[in-house]
Amino acid sequence: MVRGLDTTVKQIRRKVFKSVAILGLDPNEETLVKRIEELPYELVPEDNKTYRESIYRARAIIRERLRLAMGLSLRPEDKAVHLTQGLEASNVADKYYEPPLMQVIPSACESCEDNKYEVSNMCKGCLAHPCVEVCPKNAIEMINGKSYIHQDKCIKCGKCKAVCPYDAIVKKVRPCKEACGVNAIVNDKLGRAYIDNEKCVSCGMCMVNCPFGAISDKSQIFQLMRALGEGGEVIAEVAPAFVGQLGNNVSSKNFKAALMELGFKECYEVALGADIGAIAEAHHYVEKVTTGELPFLLTSCCPSWAMLAKKYFPDLSSQVSQELTPMVATARSIKKEHPQAKVVFIGPCAAKKLEAMRKSVRSDVDFVITFEELQAMLDAKGIEVTAKETEHSFHDATGVGRSYAVAGGVADSIKQCVDAYYPGTEVKIEKAQGLADCKKILALAKAGRLDGCLIEGMGCPGGCVAGAGTVIPIPKAMKNVEEIVKISSKKLPAKELKEIELN
Repeated sequence: MVRGLDTTVKQIRRKVFKSVAILGLDPNEETLVKRIEELPYELVPEDNKTYRESIYRARAIIRERLRLAMGLSLRPEDKAVHLTQGLEASNVADKYYEPPLMQVIPSACESCEDNKYEVSNMCKGCLAHPCVEVCPKNAIEMINGKSYIHQDKCIKCGKCKAVCPYDAIVKKVRPCKEACGVNAIVNDKLGRAYIDNEKCVSCGMCMVNCPFGAISDKSQIFQLMRALGEGGEVIAEVAPAFVGQLGNNVSSKNFKAALMELGFKECYEVALGADIGAIAEAHHYVEKVTTGELPFLLTSCCPSWAMLAKKYFPDLSSQVSQELTPMVATARSIKKEHPQAKVVFIGPCAAKKLEAMRKSVRSDVDFVITFEELQAMLDAKGIEVTAKETEHSFHDATGVGRSYAVAGGVADSIKQCVDAYYPGTEVKIEKAQGLADCKKILALAKAGRLDGCLIEGMGCPGGCVAGAGTVIPIPKAMKNVEEIVKISSKKLPAKELKEIELN
């Protein structure tokens, strides 16, 4: 799903999410089973030629998408399992995600070739044929006046591609594998993509980079629509990356009004928890790192980054900040005021879905949905986001907390707090974005080359605004966040904010 483009993959996902959200409005089990059975035929009608070479394959894929959108797992390929099997466990108002979160729909995967060099029709059959001359294994010869690569000899060194004057040699890559910074994409026995869950940290970059939409995550939109429909106290906490995600002309007052119309009783900014975290980590850095008690400090707000550190560098786990993430800190502050409320995190991040299901977090964050899923819920109820405004917009946080949404914003926010509360204290900062770079910076830290540093890691290149649940171009999203930071009435949280007891 290319962010900012209205691709067929995006359209399919939105239709499926909308359909499942509508199901949540009428959770009668007998009606529900019938409606789920009908949906593949409605979403892929008989005359549809758009999605796949066969409507039967397209419908098979839609059935698996429906299961994931209901919070169910994919069905096994080696035995008969009914489409609605397990439905009774999902037809509730408080279901948590069950790992694995990210899953490849086998019938949707095109078994893309990976790491293979081929000569395209751009080849001119030039007299110099440098590709032939440079190949260390004599894998290239001229056939009918054109270069040809013998795959059984090719060692994938890429030297031929590098010297071709016409750029006629292409390297085929598997988009999902290339996007994965932890090499969690492997092949199954049929050559289709498969996610190694021992390696995966659920960032979702494979999902947004698959041009066939073969990878998807589980959703709670059905259960959340049920909870909203039951009329209980459901409160939203909105991540700062929300700006522009529902449309160019959607103000914070529009956004808040749409949530209230959807059934939320109140809305808070997740940046409130970021303010709390920035203050706490500023104190932590000064008291522990500058004194030499700890060699360095790893920020903790990105769940994929924190999972990466703990999974791949377990001996560094003690250096990951123990402060609450903005999502959890905000949820706990909400629960102190509204102990019976269900709290819903609305944001850009797929990995937050797994963070919320940890035993220590379950009582605080009840639902996690992305901006993409929120749009489908609004579609389900026919809510036009720009139609209404609330009297007040979001006003819970400062510019520091709101800047957490972009890469570099976390470390810069903590530094601003250190500068304000501990004047003259030097803050050494290192930043990484994207899991591959995050692994490199953790290796440097482990080797003792980053002692004294505050180290920020963001699993998605660009930060939270590039999360798997966003829908607009990343540069545009970054600019939007910069604007709300700039116009924030408060630039820095008060030092006393740290006195709020949330643990």
